Amino acid sequence: MKRGRSDVGTLCSAVGPQTAGRPDHIYHGLAPLLLTLVCFSTGSWAQVLLTELSSVSGSLCQRVSITCSGSSSNVGCGNNVDWYQQLPGSAPRTLIYRATSRASGVPDRFSSSKSGNTATLTISLLQAEDEADYYCASVDSSSYHGTVVQAREEVRQKPALPQVMGRQGLNHLLP
Repeated sequence: MKRGRSDVGTLCSAVGPQTAGRPDHIYHGLAPLLLTLVCFSTGSWAQVLLTELSSVSGSLCQRVSITCSGSSSNVGCGNNVDWYQQLPGSAPRTLIYRATSRASGVPDRFSSSKSGNTATLTISLLQAEDEADYYCASVDSSSYHGTVVQAREEVRQKPALPQVMGRQGLNHLLP
């Protein structure tokens, strides 16, 4: 689908607080990183902040946390943080909006907190289906529109150890 400059402007401005409760319609299949690059290339006043990809590993049923740091004009400004999950081959979906509100249908093992200029997404009981890319997004209040994507984290499971019940449980490891 071809997008003109006015469509891009609509996408960029639609990320503002007025749609924070239901922002997943914004992307129409575009990854947040792509959306950020499109906003940046239009010469809008959006301030774009990207950090490098990092990875968080955890075992099943373990608690894992992802942090998102910014400044007082974005992450630290009110409830100005949204979290997204992107499963492989899927469009991003909203997990958390307005810093701590869980989107409809999101399991309660996902929670978010904010302290100062840092937001944290916590998965309390990691499940296999949680293996995905996670994005933190915030609108920068100093520009009043646009998107700041601050963090892109990968959550990957640690390989599970085989359950061992006596010698019989080890037979598959023996030559």
